[in-house]
Amino acid sequence: MSGRFAGKGAVVTGAGRGIGRAIVQRLAQEGAQVAALDLNLEDAMQSGGALALRCDVTNAESVAEAVAKARETFGRLDIAVANAGIGAAEGDGSEQFYGAMAQRNAELAKNGSSDIIVDQLIHMEDRGWAGVMEVNVGGAFRLAREFVRVLAKDGNPGAIINISSTSAQSGEGSPHYCASKAAIIGLTRQLSRELAPRKIRVNAVAPGPTNTPVMAGIPDEWIKSMEASIPLGRMADPAEIAAAVAYLASVDASFVNGSVLVANGASYFF
Repeated sequence: MSGRFAGKGAVVTGAGRGIGRAIVQRLAQEGAQVAALDLNLEDAMQSGGALALRCDVTNAESVAEAVAKARETFGRLDIAVANAGIGAAEGDGSEQFYGAMAQRNAELAKNGSSDIIVDQLIHMEDRGWAGVMEVNVGGAFRLAREFVRVLAKDGNPGAIINISSTSAQSGEGSPHYCASKAAIIGLTRQLSRELAPRKIRVNAVAPGPTNTPVMAGIPDEWIKSMEASIPLGRMADPAEIAAAVAYLASVDASFVNGSVLVANGASYFF
């Protein structure tokens, strides 16, 4: 197959739906053999990758096995995309947060004012905090570690792309989500320096609001508010984020290292 990534092997986490699926499809369209890793194997199988594997990014053994299987199947690895991410976890106070928001909006609509304070932090349990951090940050760390172990053994260069978020800069979102996406940028910057001697580039993409299944859990009024705040007047399509990933993974970005490519329609500036 021809294309920028012909003969290349790639692994993508959170590949079953949304941005992850779009990334798998974009890399595959450009010639890569892509291993679609997802906690839901059925979703991964629908992504369009050459290989679908169940992978729990919170489990080191699961990530190691998936990366090793991809390397064995493709004969090499060149690209790793840490896309797996969640915005909520059990015990994180989301239910109380959205409940208070709904009550506040109802009072504002009826009375023009409200004394209700919309809190999440005070309702968040340790397990809720850890649930998001382990997937978003821990997952990116584990994928990078196993990917680099393979490349170091093979003596090959490569590219890692981590998916962050505009929330890392704007602070809009829940405590654990914003913190996790900011941590991904810090991890990206550190790894870009450490891995440069191995010719492994590490960059991040920071999407703004994107039309993915994750948005289904957010109240309509919040969705409308987000869209109204974006100068382009809409959310991103997952394919647009995948295009940014493909650029960073390609030779076109051969001197781009430690960068954050922002794709948010000018909704916020880094």
